Parts: sequence; C-alpha cells; structure tokens
Amino acid sequence: MRLLPKVHQLPARLAAGTVILNSGLDLTGADPGTAAGVHGMASGTYPFLGEQDPVAFVKLLSKAEIAVGAALLVPVVPSLVAGAALTAFAGGLIGLYLRTPGMRREGSLRPSQEGIGLVKDVWLLGIGLSLVTEELLDRPVRRGISALMS
Repeated sequence: MRLLPKVHQLPARLAAGTVILNSGLDLTGADPGTAAGVHGMASGTYPFLGEQDPVAFVKLLSKAEIAVGAALLVPVVPSLVAGAALTAFAGGLIGLYLRTPGMRREGSLRPSQEGIGLVKDVWLLGIGLSLVTEELLDRPVRRGISALMS
C-alpha cells in the first residue's frame, strides 16, 4: 500500500475532505433540536439507530465525519484507507436517499425537490470508489492469483 497519494488524487481528496470535515465540525455544537432532527431522519431510515440517544448519536456522527474528513485531508493516510472510509460514509448517505420516503419521485430514482440535497452526495461515493479502485488495481498481482487468471 502506497503511503502518499498520487498527485491527481489530491484535488478529489481535498474537495471531499473539506466538505465532510466542515459538516462534522458544524455538528459538534448541535443543539438538542438539531440532534433530534438528524437522529430522526437517520433512525427513520436505519431503525437500529432508534434506541440511541439523539445527542449521543450526533456526537458520534460528528466524530465520524471529522475522522473521515481528516483521513482524506492528511496525505499520509493511504488512499485505499481514506477511500474505503469515504465509500462507507457515502454509502450510508445514499442509503438515506434511497430509503427515506419523499426523497425520490414516485417510481423513479430521480430526486424530488426534497431529495436533491441528499442525492448530490453521490459524488462522495464516486470519489471514494475511484480511490479504492485505483489503489486495488495498482497493486502488484501475486503469482498464484495471476496463474488463475491466465
């Protein structure tokens, strides 16, 4: 696993990292009403979150966003690791979009007016998958695996 990202990966890591880090920092001071709203949307889509205290959930979400944002921004975090974290985080956001009623137009994947904010996060998924895919494809192939592929 390479230690430093490739130069062409830096703009994508910077763009995604700053947005996610900012979101996480904004959530650190969330008031109970904001925490209840964020938790309500998340637990409506992911019912297992319903038992968690809203303030504790938002604190944990804030820490996760800060960690993912920092991983993308700190160049010594390998792109495979940062990309995997971003892919998992963005997958959760896309899950919110797909599973929350009213986010999509009836019978379509196209967003409703309410869903535009969430569906835009698909770019985060694309960046994460690109980082992971490139790092996996650039790995040297082991002799046993290459023999199977021949």
